[in-house]
Amino acid sequence: MSSLLTPVKSKLFIASSRKSTHALDGAYASLLRGRSLDFEDLRAYEYGDQVRDIDWRATARLGSPMIKRSRATRMHTVLFAVDTGLGMRGLARDERPKKDLAILTIGALGMLSLRHGDDFTLVHGDAARVQRTEIGRSEAALEHTLRRIDGALTNPAPSDRDALLGFIARTISRRMIVVIVTDGTPLTAEAERLTRRLRVQHDVLWITLDDADPVLDRTSRRGRLDAQSAWAVPAFLHGDHSVVGELTARDAEVAARRDALLDRLEISHTVLRSQDTAVSDLLHLLNRRRHVGRR
Repeated sequence: MSSLLTPVKSKLFIASSRKSTHALDGAYASLLRGRSLDFEDLRAYEYGDQVRDIDWRATARLGSPMIKRSRATRMHTVLFAVDTGLGMRGLARDERPKKDLAILTIGALGMLSLRHGDDFTLVHGDAARVQRTEIGRSEAALEHTLRRIDGALTNPAPSDRDALLGFIARTISRRMIVVIVTDGTPLTAEAERLTRRLRVQHDVLWITLDDADPVLDRTSRRGRLDAQSAWAVPAFLHGDHSVVGELTARDAEVAARRDALLDRLEISHTVLRSQDTAVSDLLHLLNRRRHVGRR
């Protein structure tokens, strides 16, 4: 079975008049800020923590496993929250599978985290169940994470963003960098409430994978199916300017409401439309965080 991380790495290079430069070298900031080797504090052991991080003396004294944190490792865990419901089996704006764009996104940010010495974990799910993986600190663990996402989309249930956000809010107590990867489905009132709650506890990034146009031009011979319902879009709708205008206006309204909420909460966010531009869009997002804070 071919590696899912290899094509991600191939996109992490930018053309230059000089020798090719790795896109994650030097100029681009970590998702996190600041570190030293000073002792910080102790906290209770949580699922996914490394055994080597346990402070055995404190554990014996307090009677329960305790993790020793220094400023060098304090809060440096990136949690990728990925919607792996039916909606992710659709097409992105570039007419390529949305799941491939999700894998590229997690792969690129995962590589960036590893290069800065940070670890990561994955929470993914649909309406049937939500799962979490152990914390990873290697390229092998990142490859496994990408395969988990790919495998979860083999026979997914309908998407349930609220269940995904609710799982994180209920089960993740220590502060993390939470990277939410989802599509352009309108936010429910519950999703807005949970996003506010997550923002209080965590540093949140929101990445929207833009959906393909639901209707095509009249010259296209391809069909179009809704990923969630599997209903076919009637042929007579393709190329209908009034339908296109209505859908465009609706999408703009949904995006404006989402962006307004994220801006109010000072959550960094971006929209990814194509695999060809995804890496540069992600790096722009991270550079914007570095220069103007959480935006």
